[in-house]
Amino acid sequence: MTLAFPIGIRLLPTLNGSNTVRTFRYKIFILIFTFLCYTSYHLSRKPISVVKSVLNRNCSDPDVVDDHHNHGNNTKWCDWKPFDENNAGSLLGSLDLAYLFAYAVGMFFSGHIAERMNLRYFLSLGMISSGLMTVLFGMGYFWNIHSLFFFIGVQIIGGLVQSSGWPSVVTCMGNWYGKGKRGFIMGIWNSHTSVGNILGSLIAGIFVNTAWGWSFIVPGIIIGSLGILVFLFMVPNPAEIGCDLPDQSSAAKYAANEVSEKSDLEYGAANTSQTSLISMTKEKPISLLKALRIPGVIEFSLCLFFAKLVSYTFLFWLPKYIHVKANYDPEKAADISTLFDVGGIFGGITAGLLSDFTGMRASTCVLMLVLSAPVLYIYNLYGSLSLAHSIGLSMVCGFFVNGPYALITTAVSADLGTHEILKGNSKALSTVTAIIDGTGSIGAAVGPLFAGVIESSGWNNVFYMLIGSDIMALLLLLRLVYKEISAYFRS
Repeated sequence: MTLAFPIGIRLLPTLNGSNTVRTFRYKIFILIFTFLCYTSYHLSRKPISVVKSVLNRNCSDPDVVDDHHNHGNNTKWCDWKPFDENNAGSLLGSLDLAYLFAYAVGMFFSGHIAERMNLRYFLSLGMISSGLMTVLFGMGYFWNIHSLFFFIGVQIIGGLVQSSGWPSVVTCMGNWYGKGKRGFIMGIWNSHTSVGNILGSLIAGIFVNTAWGWSFIVPGIIIGSLGILVFLFMVPNPAEIGCDLPDQSSAAKYAANEVSEKSDLEYGAANTSQTSLISMTKEKPISLLKALRIPGVIEFSLCLFFAKLVSYTFLFWLPKYIHVKANYDPEKAADISTLFDVGGIFGGITAGLLSDFTGMRASTCVLMLVLSAPVLYIYNLYGSLSLAHSIGLSMVCGFFVNGPYALITTAVSADLGTHEILKGNSKALSTVTAIIDGTGSIGAAVGPLFAGVIESSGWNNVFYMLIGSDIMALLLLLRLVYKEISAYFRS
């Protein structure tokens, strides 16, 4: 079996040196490259939350000025049709639902497709397509489009192609990194979600008050350009280029035993990698039913449904909430909302460190979920009192809300996708990741939709929904927490 190097990889200096050195260099490269890739995914899906503030706003606000016309008592003149009616909240919520529901459905299919084709091609195609859809939404401004069907259609297609990202990058990371310190490594790596949200908010905020179409076009160009680099440089599996497999992969050992009794010293490092590649090509993807039988998959999937509901409600509605409650202009509200994601970065890293130290993934999630419920209540009460309150409480809220979400979607998914009952089948990881994140994405679709409907009756009710979802998430993990604690005292 001939090793297949991507076109761009042939130009990199990491091909030199011993196999151990090469493997280490490639692992760093994959860590950074997949980080940038998924940062661009979140960067391109964030603008809609910022632009909502100008699609529908209070046109009598002193900051909204039109020197050329006298609009009299018309308080809707500055809104973008069709979001200029009293049901604007529901219409904006329907944009979120269209995107997120398509994303959730696409996630289940993406896991199957990712296991059956080259991940480099799959991820590259998904990123370029995502860029095109993001740019197309922004062109609605310059083409003066006011059709709800246009925007919903773009959101649906955008959600489907964006579902290509998560199974692909998690599978790449799972293939390159073993289970040792996985929570810490993936906790840091998963900050791409928050970094993407921050950059997406800042970029969109630059254009939101002048020409909001650029708020989509610029992120779309970024993710599309990175998609081209993925085609040139991405290496989804170390066996493809003759690097060492991580600790959790036993596929090489099984294959080596079947081929010969000879040791690796007799064969040499090249033959070991070659055997790994042969084993990898013989592995068969697992079915959804078999993936659901892996212990913990169902519990963590349902928990993520509620955890992601909370996180994505903040993702899509926080800038508008700050704009309404604190009476900041859309650009300032977008800037302040990034602090939620700053807190989320530290929350994800802390959750990973704590779970690595204790070995208790479920207990770590439950601890942070227990603390996040009162934090959500306090944030709603005092978050808009002053700029200092907004900054401090946004960061604390992001810390506890995003911590469990980050841990489940990264280290937990990778652990379950390389569970011992799979006997080293690396092709199971995409399906397991797709099931967990796909279930979570259904919650992510429901949350922003409910927020759009409920916010007309008051933001307090939105936060009651979020707190209730938080409690449901922790209840679903209690059985696993009991097992973890029992195992700890038995050891």
